[in-house]
Amino acid sequence: MSFVDDFVAQIISLEVSLYHSRARLVASSDSEALHDLRIAVRKIRSLLRPLRNLPEVVALNQAAAEVGRTTTPTRDLEVIIHELQKMGYPRQATSRIGTLKKNHRKIASSSALDKLFEELDRWTDSFRAAERAGDLADIKRQIQKALKKRINQLVAGLRNKDFDRHELRIIVKNARYLTDAFPTLSPLRTKSKAQLKSVQSSLGSWHDHHQWCLRAETETDLLNVAPLWEIASEEALADAELKLASLLDHLEKDLERSKD
Repeated sequence: MSFVDDFVAQIISLEVSLYHSRARLVASSDSEALHDLRIAVRKIRSLLRPLRNLPEVVALNQAAAEVGRTTTPTRDLEVIIHELQKMGYPRQATSRIGTLKKNHRKIASSSALDKLFEELDRWTDSFRAAERAGDLADIKRQIQKALKKRINQLVAGLRNKDFDRHELRIIVKNARYLTDAFPTLSPLRTKSKAQLKSVQSSLGSWHDHHQWCLRAETETDLLNVAPLWEIASEEALADAELKLASLLDHLEKDLERSKD
């Protein structure tokens, strides 16, 4: 199987996952349907990211981005409900479940999701046409270049102790997802990949708890929980900071090896 064949097969497989996740949303069959739908969308966007300026990719990438954007508030609501249940605040969790179910139904029938499926149906033919025209001959080099650029951005951020941690979290996330999408083209070795995942987890926990504290400013039934979230946020950030130096060291070594 050629590289392009494998690329197309991955997108088609993710399209099937999207259909399955939407069916689960419609049926309200489980609590992970939206999460799995967003994972499929994220994987599609990660595959497309290095090629997002190609004419054959632009519309699909934009449609996937719109689904990601419009489903984020509902996913955030899912996560905070789960957190409240876990922490022993059933009243606050239950009061939000009705809104969550309504949002699930809206997402399943949304124009954004319909548009994404339409673009997925169109994309394969146009991408194959670009392949026949020779426009994808340099695709692997483009992807490798994008991977190294993102990792170099991360290295620059890690070297700067004053670099904004919110922006660093996004760069860490993108670097990890790109590496996961193209493991054979990434310069990162197993240890760096594991550390990248660990740092993303710590920064993600910090970000979540920080956002929940902000949410408590307008949702007064969360005020009693906010002090606990503030402590957890500080602990998660401290944990991330402890990991950053080691991550930087491993990334620099992997980039140096990739020049050989």
